[in-house]
Amino acid sequence: MNIHEYQAKALLRSYGAPVSDGRPVLKAEDAKTAAGELDGPLWVVKSQIHAGGRGKGKFVEPEAGEKGGVRLAFSVEEAAEMAKQMLGKTLVTHQTGPAGKQVNRIYIEDGSDIERELYLALLIDRQTSRVSFVCSTEGGMDIEEVAASTPEKILSFSVDPATGYQPYHGRRIAFALGLSGTQVKECVKLMGILYKAFIEKDMEMLEINPLIVLEGSGSLKLLDAKVGFDGNAIYRQPDIAELRDTTEEDPKELEASKFDLNYIALDGEIGCMVNGAGLAMATMDIIKLYGAEPANFLDVGGGATKEKVTEAFKIITSDPNVKGILVNIFGGIMRCDVIAEGVIAAVKEVGLKVPLVVRLEGTNVEKGKEIINNSGLDVIAADNLSDGAEKIVKAVKG
Repeated sequence: MNIHEYQAKALLRSYGAPVSDGRPVLKAEDAKTAAGELDGPLWVVKSQIHAGGRGKGKFVEPEAGEKGGVRLAFSVEEAAEMAKQMLGKTLVTHQTGPAGKQVNRIYIEDGSDIERELYLALLIDRQTSRVSFVCSTEGGMDIEEVAASTPEKILSFSVDPATGYQPYHGRRIAFALGLSGTQVKECVKLMGILYKAFIEKDMEMLEINPLIVLEGSGSLKLLDAKVGFDGNAIYRQPDIAELRDTTEEDPKELEASKFDLNYIALDGEIGCMVNGAGLAMATMDIIKLYGAEPANFLDVGGGATKEKVTEAFKIITSDPNVKGILVNIFGGIMRCDVIAEGVIAAVKEVGLKVPLVVRLEGTNVEKGKEIINNSGLDVIAADNLSDGAEKIVKAVKG
């Protein structure tokens, strides 16, 4: 689960992290009041979407102006006008894809005099199963670009959970970022604050890009903040769950989450219903091998009920890009007859307007095949995964 920048900054501010004063704006008529509550003389007007690259992004609508999704204003009136221009418009960045995202929220905050821009992130390192710090002197840039062109400028290390964060971790980061004097002590304290927030709030990613050194004072400040949380731990973070912005999520993925289905929308034409993440990945791969593209990743899980399978099928068919459906079930914990009953129920409810190939194997497979064969539905049976993929691609491609 992701949250907006202004929400992330409010959360980090509650832990004592230094962030700029700012105001969120959800309605255009509130923009001037929000900007007027800040001191200036520089206001930063930021589009709030769950994607990076906002500053370099472009709006689809001409009336939003040619500037990106992050703009500088030099008066309350100018800040309010910029907010009004961007609200409700579609912003396209390198992370949104060509469709872009609609800007439903704006964040107006005080400007900062920047001496240096640095990069900092905390994330879960899957290789070590530990929290890792990643930092670089190349702030304000995509870290992927830095990693590709100048990997020596990135420092990364994990924290032993037995000891947790220690001051020497902060000093190591400070020296890597070229900080000195009182900045080192400040960095040690700030890293401790961020690590504490990361652990206590079940974050899986916390990115500060840029972390800035203020001109004059030399103090550190979080100029941006991107935070993602472990979805499996949201149940114990009710305050975080309240921050969820469902307008930023794919409606199909949102609906799938209500039924505990692991669903991710893709850009292809063949819908997939599979049990088990590994088998789902293999199914997607073999569809590509036969010359087509999967429209989704969908793992119904090992303990799926008839009702859950029905909902999964309805979600797949709600995608207008789907030209065919492949059901691939290996019944271990999951029973093939349950899958068959779910598919039949869903087809009777929503109809079947595209080719459907079903491959069943495992527990109660004969019973499952019997249910489908006696259903009267126009279903193409497959003997194995390769046969199923070949048949659905042929049915879709002709």
